[in-house]
Amino acid sequence: MPPLTPLHAAGFLRATATTVQAEVAALPSTLAGCHPTPGAWCVNEILGHLIGADRRSFGGRLRSMLDPADRRYLAWERVAPERDEPDCERDPTELLQEFLALRVANVDLVAHVSPDDLRRSREDPRVGVIRVADLLHDWVYHDRDHLRQLLANVQAAVWPHLGNARRYYER
Repeated sequence: MPPLTPLHAAGFLRATATTVQAEVAALPSTLAGCHPTPGAWCVNEILGHLIGADRRSFGGRLRSMLDPADRRYLAWERVAPERDEPDCERDPTELLQEFLALRVANVDLVAHVSPDDLRRSREDPRVGVIRVADLLHDWVYHDRDHLRQLLANVQAAVWPHLGNARRYYER
C-alpha cells in the first residue's frame, strides 16, 4: 500500500471525528464514565486522550514541524488517565465538542500540508528522526487504536444483555 497523501490522512482524521461523534451521540451518558474492566479507560477518558493528542502530541507537533523558525521537538507523554485531567466525571457532550473543535482545525491543517512539508523532520529523543509524513501516518494509526477501544467499551456494555445470542460469538 502506498503512503497516504495529506488529503487522504485528513480524510481519515475526519472519519474518526464522524465515528466518535456518532458513537458518543448514541451512548447513554451513564455509560460514558464506566470502565469495562479494571484499568481500562472509560469513553470519557478516551475522549480526553484524543483531545490531548490533537492539541499537543499531533496537532502541536505538526504546527511546530511546519514552522521553519521553530526547531523544538514537542515531546508529550500522556500516561492514561492523567490525574490532573479527571475526565470520567465530565459531561461527554462537552468533551466531544472540545474534541470536534480541535479536530476540525487539525484536519484543515493536515489537508494543507505540501509534498515538501512531508520531508520536514525533528529528532525524537526516544525513537530518532520523525518526519511530517511519519507523524501523519502515526496520527491515523493512533486514532484507529482508540476507535477500537471506544467500540470495545460499547461491546462490553451490551455483552451481558445478549442472552443466548452470546453463543454466536463463542468459539
